[in-house]
Amino acid sequence: MGKIILDKMAMQRALTRITYEIVEKNKGVEDLVLIGIKTRGIFLANRIADRLQQLENVSIPVGELDITNYRDDIEHDAMSSDVKMSNNKINFSIEGKRVILVDDVLYTGRTVRAALSAVMDLGRPKSINLAVLVDRGHRELPIRADFVGKNIPSSQKEKIKVYVSEIDDKDAVELIK
Repeated sequence: MGKIILDKMAMQRALTRITYEIVEKNKGVEDLVLIGIKTRGIFLANRIADRLQQLENVSIPVGELDITNYRDDIEHDAMSSDVKMSNNKINFSIEGKRVILVDDVLYTGRTVRAALSAVMDLGRPKSINLAVLVDRGHRELPIRADFVGKNIPSSQKEKIKVYVSEIDDKDAVELIK
């Protein structure tokens, strides 16, 4: 058992703050789309979209991105782009859009690198920003989040576990030693 770093209310506040920052940085929500990185990033993206709906009274498209086939520990050359894209649920164009990638934890940066490759296979957005609930440091790649719910410095031996009520029956962020 670990230590709860964010409880349900703290998670809600962090996502609300991220939502306001997204609106502020983009000077509104025109041409904005959210893409959640599977699995928990999808639920967080939907929550941000719900808050944007409440705040701006606009429905923002939300897509689901499965980056499994873009990971750098899987052989890419043998896979066609159809196979790579088969698990994504993005039923809107990203051409010229302001894409906000949403994930639960930013750690080494490898998941985000894979997500960027997947998004670029979908089209050419106007911009791509990254929103994460938790940034725990220890980057292996030069990637940083534009919107962060909470920075949690941790050792590489520790783990960060994000729970979302949609699949875990609770909302919390736990630091596991």
